[in-house]
Amino acid sequence: MIGTGIFTTSGFLAGDLGDPTLFLLIWLVGAVLALCGALSLSELGLNFPSSGGEYVYLTRAYGPAWGFITGWVSFFAGFSAPIAVAALAFSDYLGFFFPGIRQANAQWVFGSGDWTFKLGGAQIVASALIAAFTVLNIVGLHRVAKIQNALTSLKVMVVLCFVIFGLAFGTGDWSHFSMPAVRTSTVPVAQQFVISLFWIYVAYSGWNAATYVAEEIRQPEKTLPRALAFGTLLVAALYLALNVVFLYAAPLEQMKGVLAIGSMAAQKLFGPEIAGVFSLLMAVSLMSTVNAMVTVGPRVYYAMARNRAFFAVAAKVHPTYRTPVVAILAQGVCSVIMTVTPFPQLLFYIGMTLNFTMMLAVASVFVFRKRQQGWQKLPAVSFAWPLVPSLFVVAGAWMTLYGITLQSRVSLFALGTVVIGALVYHFRIRHDAAAGADIA
Repeated sequence: MIGTGIFTTSGFLAGDLGDPTLFLLIWLVGAVLALCGALSLSELGLNFPSSGGEYVYLTRAYGPAWGFITGWVSFFAGFSAPIAVAALAFSDYLGFFFPGIRQANAQWVFGSGDWTFKLGGAQIVASALIAAFTVLNIVGLHRVAKIQNALTSLKVMVVLCFVIFGLAFGTGDWSHFSMPAVRTSTVPVAQQFVISLFWIYVAYSGWNAATYVAEEIRQPEKTLPRALAFGTLLVAALYLALNVVFLYAAPLEQMKGVLAIGSMAAQKLFGPEIAGVFSLLMAVSLMSTVNAMVTVGPRVYYAMARNRAFFAVAAKVHPTYRTPVVAILAQGVCSVIMTVTPFPQLLFYIGMTLNFTMMLAVASVFVFRKRQQGWQKLPAVSFAWPLVPSLFVVAGAWMTLYGITLQSRVSLFALGTVVIGALVYHFRIRHDAAAGADIA
């Protein structure tokens, strides 16, 4: 869960919300929604402990077309776009040492306003990072796993050290918590709060990961919801603590629009030399996010293709390295192309699209409880039924409504991804999917 969102979105939130209380409150609201979604999916994982996650739930609840659309959306918004976002964030943090590779200093700019496409040092560095991990994943998973373990451990240590040292030794000021900023958004603040939740949604994405291993957990009816709840609450605490440190370091007015917010906060707290160390460590931490998604994504497409629910070529395995080479390459190429997209719009596209499919997955709890014989109900989800899944679905629908109204262009791309997926399924995948619809 700890990835690009927490290292990049706070500067945008500062300008959009302009109020320190709202700036911190939105992370708590995101945590509550993530927890509701995690608990709901834990019940689905308990009853359908099969690899595939949302693909399995949507296929069983709504039919194979929706199962394919889930994989289709995962390819673009679930993995390729987040890989591009994380790689671009890596470039901006590395830009502390080499300003020319920051996104703001792109050599070639096309378009205007929100749709300003950029090509420069940031895109070159991001593409090189994506290419490197793509090749590593092709030549073997074992060595990639070792790299990922090391990078993940480093990432957690960086976050903890930054929070502890920032509050204990940093030269910040608690008066920043009472200093509002001039908002950069003209949207009423209540509506902007809802729109900004999409960015928080991206930051918390990953809360559903434990449901993929439900069949391997002892006493899943107890262990799974506890693990999901503890994991989500722990990440929420870290996110809130990080943003407290960011605000302690600088007032919202100075944070506005800053992408590499960790670098700026470190410079304010410790000076340029120590800030350089933290900037480098945060850049390395973002490498962990890129590698994780480059690794996981192709395995999702591969599993679906084996069930004849995705393009058959995604199941093609390299004869020597035994890795899904076509799926890995296709994802890498798509991610590289997406690096030219404006960063805020790419984040919104991810949140908007994933929110739609996750709403359907959580809503399937209602479907299965009504029609499935012998359905196992989790006490955490049954508590004040149907509060837990309803809160997630209603909030998601609310976000979607405001998203379409206030960010119509990005919403159109998100909707277009779903519609094109439906057309591809109808004209290309349907017959194969029908033959392989029997999911274990």
